[in-house]
Amino acid sequence: AFLLSFPEAFVSEVHKRISNAFDVFDHEFNHTVDVREIGTIIRSLGSFPTEAELHDIIAEVEEEEPTGYIRFEKFLPTMTKVLMEHKFRPIPDNLLLQAFEVLDQQKRGYLEPEELSKYLMQEGETFTQEEMEEMLSAALDPDKNVIFYKDFVGMMTIDDTQ
Repeated sequence: AFLLSFPEAFVSEVHKRISNAFDVFDHEFNHTVDVREIGTIIRSLGSFPTEAELHDIIAEVEEEEPTGYIRFEKFLPTMTKVLMEHKFRPIPDNLLLQAFEVLDQQKRGYLEPEELSKYLMQEGETFTQEEMEEMLSAALDPDKNVIFYKDFVGMMTIDDTQ
């Protein structure tokens, strides 16, 4: 009933986006993906659930007896609802920038990698070492070895006007 309130063309476009993202990870071409890829698929669709929310989604789309794989037929309706309801939207860039500015107490316009690691690996919903390394590889200025966070926020935020 939820989907009936949307134009069919819009729903079909959302289904196509989900299908395309899913297919990238469907290495066997059998309409299943490894459960460990679900977070990446969801993020590639512009939704950014917390780890707890991701576990809830996985619990919803997993088989009664977990197989380690997620079937497209179970993933599609759940992910369609997530996208249609604009759940787990990314944080707006101005808020992200404010957060970095709070961490940059000397108002230098950048953070040292050690500072950022300390904050992200010890506070709130912490990053793993692997996630931290992945982020630093994208965020670190190779010449200065610091994170110019204004540039990084520009890279991280998604243009929602598509």
